[in-house]
Amino acid sequence: MKRVSLVVTLALAAGLSAEAASAQTLKTVKDRGMLSCGVSQGLPGFSTPDDKGNWTGLDVDICRAIAAAIFNDATKIKFVPLSAKDRFTALQSGEIDVLSRNTTWTLSRDTSLGANFTGVTYYDGQGFLVKKSLKVNSALELNSASVCVQTGTTTEQNLADYFKGNNMKYEVIAFGTADETVKAYESGRCDVFTSDVSQLYAERLKLATPADHVVLPEVISKEPLGPMVRHGDDQWFDIVKWTLYAMVGAEELGMTQKNVDEVAKSDKPEVKRAVGTDGNLGEQLGLTKDWLVRIVKAVGNYGESFERNVGSGSKLGIARGLNQLWSKGGIQYAPPIR
Repeated sequence: MKRVSLVVTLALAAGLSAEAASAQTLKTVKDRGMLSCGVSQGLPGFSTPDDKGNWTGLDVDICRAIAAAIFNDATKIKFVPLSAKDRFTALQSGEIDVLSRNTTWTLSRDTSLGANFTGVTYYDGQGFLVKKSLKVNSALELNSASVCVQTGTTTEQNLADYFKGNNMKYEVIAFGTADETVKAYESGRCDVFTSDVSQLYAERLKLATPADHVVLPEVISKEPLGPMVRHGDDQWFDIVKWTLYAMVGAEELGMTQKNVDEVAKSDKPEVKRAVGTDGNLGEQLGLTKDWLVRIVKAVGNYGESFERNVGSGSKLGIARGLNQLWSKGGIQYAPPIR
């Protein structure tokens, strides 16, 4: 009996020790005084720097929201531009604390990379960009086309599946970076450029005459895009996950960057829990009571970020679509903050 008790005690102690050892990311970030965030090498609407090196985009806002929740300062971030090929290695090695880089959540990535997806910031799907001069109206008219793709993405497999499933032939022309892929497409090295539809809208802006190119109507895959963190630190996983949910939850509550202080005075129980005037939900995350208020003041709610970066208020002009709140016909949905 004593031996069994000893084994149980040692197992519990080992478990607690492992938990304490793994929950280090928040402390590392605080000690460093800065969040290290992996982003794209420049994708309008999601993560792109201006001439002065100031980063903006939907993915960037997630990182700014995390920094705001931790430091009450959305500028305490080092942005690390990463190619599709290098993004996972940077996360695994600890070079970055979070990867927020238009990355598709798949089973294999969730199980083989030593990392976890924390939620969906953008529900996307793969599509095709072609020159209007080709007079192609459907992806089903692309038999024998040459297709430019970026290596190290889910794009290549989806492309193969679609053409095989429709008994069509094609030629793949692959490149290491998005910029190389777009330049090759524009120069005529291929007939078609394929990627996530959101990326097609973003990359089209880089072309000399964007109006000469059209995104075809077919969406051939599911591409839920979201942030990733390393396995082994549940506290950090929770912080990144609930940062996104805080932005979605704030939109559900009608809380915006402009009215957050006024809404925070509400007597509604769900608002009081969210803003920290009732309970200790923020402290359960390892943050402060006003963690959600900090986030909304810094970047706004999810809808504000969407519209500003990729929606009607942006150059991309993408319809909200699936990314609308669940209560308004979309599928963007956050667990309750309670």
